Amino acid sequence: MKHFKSLAELHRANGFPPPENPLLSLLQCNTTCSIGETEFTGDFYMIGFKKLKSGVFLYGRTKYDHDSGSMSFVKPRQVIQLKNLEFEEDGFLIYIHEDFLNGHVLHNDIKKYGYFEYEANEALHLSPKEEQIIWELYRKIETEYNNNQDEYSRDIILAHIDSILKYSQRFYKRQFINRTDMSGKVISKFNDALNLYFGNGLLAQKGLPTVKMMADQLNLSTRYLSDMLKQETGKTAIELIHIFLVSEAKNLLKGSDNNIAETAYALGFDNLPYFSRLFKKEVGVSPNQYKKGVVN
Repeated sequence: MKHFKSLAELHRANGFPPPENPLLSLLQCNTTCSIGETEFTGDFYMIGFKKLKSGVFLYGRTKYDHDSGSMSFVKPRQVIQLKNLEFEEDGFLIYIHEDFLNGHVLHNDIKKYGYFEYEANEALHLSPKEEQIIWELYRKIETEYNNNQDEYSRDIILAHIDSILKYSQRFYKRQFINRTDMSGKVISKFNDALNLYFGNGLLAQKGLPTVKMMADQLNLSTRYLSDMLKQETGKTAIELIHIFLVSEAKNLLKGSDNNIAETAYALGFDNLPYFSRLFKKEVGVSPNQYKKGVVN
């Protein structure tokens, strides 16, 4: 698999003119746009906007959900394939080498945006007004990119990129709400999956449920699942798994003759001190105190 350490390499491999900035590349696609007919990785972030008519866009070996007017986000060293893409309207790709962010607040902030971890069926779908906002920001970046760059250029460009990322976060929250209305509460499906996992005896077979296990059950990426649950409940997937396990533990401690160790092992915990710490964190008292009827 081809790995591009620089944007210049990416441009040369695809017959594009050299980028105006060695650490930043803007590519506007009209009706077609193919970059890397085979899978590739790179030391850069990618932000893309497209109204896709046909073609293949693979990210993390998963086909992206590309209805009209969607945005996608790729982190460094993630597998990408863009093949025979045909657009209904103009689209764009912004490549940001990770070195372009060195010494800037965005170097750390960009890692906080969970959508760079999203994979399957999780692209951001924009309304016409949202599209207009993103295009206006892209045009500002493009203007600065094509001007004679000076000591202010990088900060101005990164400020606009930061705005795109912040707006995208806002638009994703809107999408979470809209899609929840259409498809039902994710928390309900998540709890159903946990109940099935427990009811089918998978705790004994596979051990404690993980976020990845639950995400796979719901056909979502782990980060997208956690972000949606956080939006709905204020808690992440792992926090909800812990709450579920502690709830089951409380039931076993009160409803059976099992001691603390037997309760922990019945729930898939191999590490008794870890079980006790988790229980006390959630309940406020130790499992032993709870079994004896001590409440906090």
